[in-house]
Amino acid sequence: MSEPSRSQAHVHREPSDAATGQVGTRAPGVRRTAAGVSELVQAALPLIAEWLPTQRWYAGKGRPIAALTPVVGTPLQVGDPALLHLLLRVEHGGATAGPGDVYQLLLGIRSEQPASVGPMAVLGRLEGGTYDGATLYDAVHDPELTGRLLEHLATGDRFGSLSFRRTPGPGLPGNLPGRASTAEQSNSSVIYDTAFILKLFRRISPGTNPDLELSLALSRAGSTRIPRVAAWFECRLERSEPATLGLLQRYLEDAEDGWELALDQVARLKGDPSPGNFAIEAHRLGRATAEVHRVLARTMPTARLDRARTAELAGAMADRLDSAVTAVPGLMRYRPALRAAFQQLTAAHLDGLQVQRIHGDLHLGQAMRTPQGWVLLDFEGEPAKPLAERRLPQPALRDVAAMLRSFDYAAAHLLAGAPGQDPELAQLAAAWAARNRAAYCAGYTAGGGLDPAGTPELMRALEIDKAVYEVVYEARHRPSWLPIPLAAINRLADTV
Repeated sequence: MSEPSRSQAHVHREPSDAATGQVGTRAPGVRRTAAGVSELVQAALPLIAEWLPTQRWYAGKGRPIAALTPVVGTPLQVGDPALLHLLLRVEHGGATAGPGDVYQLLLGIRSEQPASVGPMAVLGRLEGGTYDGATLYDAVHDPELTGRLLEHLATGDRFGSLSFRRTPGPGLPGNLPGRASTAEQSNSSVIYDTAFILKLFRRISPGTNPDLELSLALSRAGSTRIPRVAAWFECRLERSEPATLGLLQRYLEDAEDGWELALDQVARLKGDPSPGNFAIEAHRLGRATAEVHRVLARTMPTARLDRARTAELAGAMADRLDSAVTAVPGLMRYRPALRAAFQQLTAAHLDGLQVQRIHGDLHLGQAMRTPQGWVLLDFEGEPAKPLAERRLPQPALRDVAAMLRSFDYAAAHLLAGAPGQDPELAQLAAAWAARNRAAYCAGYTAGGGLDPAGTPELMRALEIDKAVYEVVYEARHRPSWLPIPLAAINRLADTV
């Protein structure tokens, strides 16, 4: 969601189960997996139940786990060490709990804990059965086992309903160990030398993940604004379409993180209030965003807003605001003004506006500056939204509004740690944000994107919608950051 966050031939093989020699097969539960896999999963479930709520990417924080149901268990390596791929449904109690969420786990099993696996990645020691006394851990932190995952991607292996797929082009190396990325994010990433980065989606839904769908579309169109897609893997859940599990892309070795670049410029303002050169980069980033939008509009389905679609757009914003007010009562005082901003969206001035596939969660942490120019990452969209919603066409200016919010986040760091309210620093921060917001919009327009100044009501509504999302996120995850989006809400409410 908000700053900082980022990541980056077909052979049929059936691995033997460690205990029985039987193959791992897809099943709606443990009962129909191979006996050894079933035994291992059952032994692991109590450890998983304690470990899951401690993970950054776990979405059920604060809600007790009512049930854990294995969906698919697939051994990818047997012996010592062993590697088990597990899709696990987590259900929570309550009348409105719903069907639960499916999570992807890569579990390593060794007789001795490897040095690369820290305490936070260890689930515990297994008790009973074939693996009695073995250490169970998150295999993302085991270079040997993540290297094994790359081998499966390189050879396009298939294990029952679990399929590894490669894009056409040069073959992948199958002998690179992987190191876990330390970036804070909603998924997990593994970096292979300086060549590739594998994103493992933790929360799984049936259907193609937008990150894979849009990255493939951009790659096939020859866009240089994303890292090239090299491979991915997926699993068919029951009778639904395959769910995307992981995405392998080129690693941007010489790239600089846009968020870090912006913070560096902001920090310099305390000693030198001159504009610096980030406005130039903001303009270039705007052009890059417009280029990506143009390619997506050319290669993916588009639609046009009419009265019904506009009312639906405004209604969805109002619904999200109402939910946010319930979660964060401090928003209540702004509710009338914010709802008025949404009501100003009418078909009269938006009729015929194109909607299309977009990034969906664009901010400075999703942009990398390379020697060749800006590159955008992580087209997954906002992970908290249902996958089907993230795949809907949206106004391209939604991405622009999200990036404008990102400049505000970066500027707020100038005030972090400042004693009291320093009016001079506050003025510098506001000026920095305004300068770079304007430069980004100018670059977006120069790159062929719709001029944000031409639809002020839409831009205001989209920025409010994003700020409301940020308020809820910060209240739940980073309360010390809550004043940042609340300040934006206060400013935007005054413009209605």
